[in-house]
Amino acid sequence: MPHLARRLFVLPPDLEGAARSWLENGERTPRAPRHASSVILLRDSPTGLETWLGYRPGTSPLGVLAFPGGSLEESDDAAIGWLGPTPQHWAEKLGSSDVGLVRRHVVGAIRELFEETGILLAGPDLSSTVEGTTSAEWMRAREAVADQEKSFADVLARRGLLLRTDLLKPLVNWLSPDFSHRRFNTRYFAATVPMNQQPSMLASKGVWARWVCVRNVVAERDTTALGDEVGQPNTVGLKLGQLLVPGSEIMLEKMAAANGCIAYLSHKRTAHPYQPTLVEEGGQLMLQVEAAKTVAAKTVAGEPPRLR
Repeated sequence: MPHLARRLFVLPPDLEGAARSWLENGERTPRAPRHASSVILLRDSPTGLETWLGYRPGTSPLGVLAFPGGSLEESDDAAIGWLGPTPQHWAEKLGSSDVGLVRRHVVGAIRELFEETGILLAGPDLSSTVEGTTSAEWMRAREAVADQEKSFADVLARRGLLLRTDLLKPLVNWLSPDFSHRRFNTRYFAATVPMNQQPSMLASKGVWARWVCVRNVVAERDTTALGDEVGQPNTVGLKLGQLLVPGSEIMLEKMAAANGCIAYLSHKRTAHPYQPTLVEEGGQLMLQVEAAKTVAAKTVAGEPPRLR
């Protein structure tokens, strides 16, 4: 178990109403979280590690800006061609005894990544991956899967493709705060871009998404540069901590501190679940997380690090 430190994060604007209601009306039984998967897409660049961030319209438990991902679906239970570690092996990696649920998380992660970015971790065998997924035909397939007009399993089977689960790396497990109206139990994974594939936004739902240099994003966390660039009413004028959930912010910190993709992906992680809790500090509502210390968050003696 890594050494954990108390971390304080700003409360995102879209959670303020739920947080105050939780305090004013007394703590109640939290709403059951939906299971979700999210994939951190990575690549090396001359300026450091880069990741794919996208804008999520509405109020998402993953944050206004987030890595590709979303809730699991019934179709993730369907029979599907599978290569790489078995579901049983994945369950051991994720510290879970529910092999069926873990299988859904893995399928859901690869499906969501395909829907939102077009990156497809699939191939005819363990030595190759599908190429050129940016065509109009592939975009139609993405749209059909996203709208649940076609199953992900069918899209793969029609093309003779099997899931390359060996291309996924397990990261961490985050739970939404108890007071949230919409809650996710999210398993995060990481992947690099297969040869001859490039990410792109979903034509019908994409608003803003791009590769970002993680070190630059973290260095500019106290500015509104990224939110202003996205240019949406709920991003303009907001700093990084108001756009991301704490889990995403901590993962960006760790990426910024890593010396490239290999170093980040090879870091050993525990299956410990993390969850922000609501606290009041000096009259201000904040989210508290017990999380491993990171390079980007300096601790002042006797005072917890704060991310604003």
